[in-house]
Amino acid sequence: MTKFTMKIFTVGGSGLVGTRIVELLQDKYTIDDLSLTNGVDITDPSSLDTIRNDKEHEIVLHIAAKADVEGCEKDKALGEEGAAYKINVIGTKNVAEACIAGNKKMLYISTDYVFDGEKEPPYKYKEDDKPNPVNWYAMTKYKGEQVVQESGVSYAIVRIAYPYRSNPFELKNDFVHAIMNRLANGQPMAAVTDHIMTPTFIDDIAFAIDAIIEKDAKGIYHVVGSQSLSPYDAFILMAERFGYDKNLIGKTTREELYKGKAPRAFNLAINNDKITKLGVNMRSFADGLKEVKK
Repeated sequence: MTKFTMKIFTVGGSGLVGTRIVELLQDKYTIDDLSLTNGVDITDPSSLDTIRNDKEHEIVLHIAAKADVEGCEKDKALGEEGAAYKINVIGTKNVAEACIAGNKKMLYISTDYVFDGEKEPPYKYKEDDKPNPVNWYAMTKYKGEQVVQESGVSYAIVRIAYPYRSNPFELKNDFVHAIMNRLANGQPMAAVTDHIMTPTFIDDIAFAIDAIIEKDAKGIYHVVGSQSLSPYDAFILMAERFGYDKNLIGKTTREELYKGKAPRAFNLAINNDKITKLGVNMRSFADGLKEVKK
């Protein structure tokens, strides 16, 4: 495949999601990563001078975030002085301002967690539903979205949910590989029954970003899988698909599992019609697991 002339900066492209996106799109685009690994700190505006001064790259894919829900909740008491706020809000503002100065479009990776999950299934949240975050991680990501929308930058906001890969990422397991490891080792676990999630195969996120770039799509897109289910049902499906003992999987509730921890939403079933209309096939969890098994 011939490389497009288009050049892209990724900000935080060295993590679980970013490395796979780069792997899948690097034959089509020239991708240069700006991360802590190469000295870029988004909380420091001067760290982003590369974006400001560059004349060749057209897009900045902003993936960097503090995404540890419990770690973010501990930052809540620190407010704007906490790492979660500094990275997810101030950092995002700095990236948006650098994009404006460098005349670049910004693709901001956000999360399904911006919704409160109070709507009853089978309702699936759409892009124009009003966010109402229930924990500090979600609040900082939503404030990041608002910063992007109000900055004047040309943007697309890409909300993703429970991303997982076909092959494990050496620095951090996605939830699928974490649970499979426990099942493979015969470790019992309790899975939540009163939470609905929408797992997303990371390869499909990469293909969706490609479509957004190609079609110069703007606005908010839910780039999520096509199957919503409880963690309990997801874990059972994994056990069945990979031949593990289903009896290792017990049941629990959000109240029990997250007692004293960051609150979790009930229904995070997310509608992905808008991105599929751009021609992207967002796989169901069952189909994604087939790819993992390969």
